Amino acid sequence: MLELYDGSLDVPAILERWYKEEEKSNYGAFIPFIGTIRDEDDIDGLSFDVYEPILESWYSAWQDKAKEKGAKIKMAHSRGDVMLHESSYIAAVFSPKRRVALEFIDEFVEDFKASAPIWKYDLKNGKRIYAEDRSTAIKGSGLLS
Repeated sequence: MLELYDGSLDVPAILERWYKEEEKSNYGAFIPFIGTIRDEDDIDGLSFDVYEPILESWYSAWQDKAKEKGAKIKMAHSRGDVMLHESSYIAAVFSPKRRVALEFIDEFVEDFKASAPIWKYDLKNGKRIYAEDRSTAIKGSGLLS
């Protein structure tokens, strides 16, 4: 399940809902990862642009990988502005076995950072500035690839 929200994420509400959706599914492990905006470089927050068609395709491939392991993956991400100490990203793996969930959440989050079509902007003094050092080029993208 891929969920996109405008602004910061309501972490307790999302995690509680996901847990309730899966509590009778006989999964032995529920491993969440929560990404929070850090106070660094004098930013007021971050802003996100999401290219949804590619993100949905990328996420669908990960759902297939999870299913092969008998697991399920869920993800929520912000569009637009998210201020300091608020959450912009939640991922969670449900799995019959903890080892599968622990390994899968690590692989998923690392690939998300490297491959998801989400562009970050620093929010500073009321301005939105492309955060090149916080953004990762998508493999195979660009005019010369």
